[in-house]
Amino acid sequence: MKKKIILFAGLFGMAAGLRAQRVHFTTSGTIEFERKTNVWAMIKREINKDNEAFLVPALDNYKKTSPQFRVLKSTLSFSSNKTLFTPIEADPPANNLFSFSPLMTQNNTIYSDLTAGLTIAQKKIFTDAFMVNDSTRKIKWKITDETRDIAGYRCRRANGIMLDSIYVVAFYTTRIPVPGGPESFNGLPGMILGVALPHENLTWFAIKVTDTTLPENTIVPPKKGKKSDDKSFRTTLQTALKDQGPIAADFVRQFLF
Repeated sequence: MKKKIILFAGLFGMAAGLRAQRVHFTTSGTIEFERKTNVWAMIKREINKDNEAFLVPALDNYKKTSPQFRVLKSTLSFSSNKTLFTPIEADPPANNLFSFSPLMTQNNTIYSDLTAGLTIAQKKIFTDAFMVNDSTRKIKWKITDETRDIAGYRCRRANGIMLDSIYVVAFYTTRIPVPGGPESFNGLPGMILGVALPHENLTWFAIKVTDTTLPENTIVPPKKGKKSDDKSFRTTLQTALKDQGPIAADFVRQFLF
C-alpha cells in the first residue's frame, strides 16, 4: 500500500510538472485596447458657480444627443521589451459643444524601450504635434491578491499613484512577461491589460491579444513633431490651454497619461 501511495504521488508530481511546462508565455504580438470615458461624469465635475449657467444646459443637451461613455480604440505592439501604443482615429461626436475636447480624443502615440527606461511620445495639442523624449513613467505600485480574467489572461490587481496624486488601478499578467501597458502605464512584473483611473472617469481594457512574431521595424518611435522634453512640453501645454478656465487642469492631464 505504501509503495502504491508513493507511486501515485510521483505520477501526480510528473503530471503537474508537465502541465507547468505547457504554460505558454507571450513575448511578441499586439493587444487591442478600448478606452472608455464617462463623459457625463467628466463634464459634471467641471461645473461650478461661475460656469453653471452655461455648462448645466450644455450637459443636459449632451445627455439627450450622445451616449454616456465615449469609446475609443488603440493597439499596443510589443516585442523584445519594446512597445508601441498607437491610437486608432475615430470620428468626433456629432453636433455637440464637446466634440473637439481633449477629453474626447486620444492624443498620444508612445514608443517605450522598457529595458533602457526610455519613452518617445508624439503628443498632439489640437493641430500641433510634439516629440517628447523622457524616461519611462515612475508609478508607485502596490500589488494585491485580487485577480480577474481579461482577454483570456488571468491578471493580478495592483494599486498605484502617478503624477504625485492620481490613483491608478491596474491588472497585469505574468503570462506576457513585458512590463508595459497602454499609454505610458508600466512597471509591473508583466503586461498591463487593464487600467482604471476612478477619479478621472477613465478606463483602458484589452479586448484581444494576438500572439505573433512581429516583422522587424514594426516597433519604432514616431518621427513627426517638434522635439521637446517633458518639462518644456508641460510649459507649452499649460500656455496653450490657459484660456480654458477651470477645465484646463483636466485637459492637461489628458495629454500626460
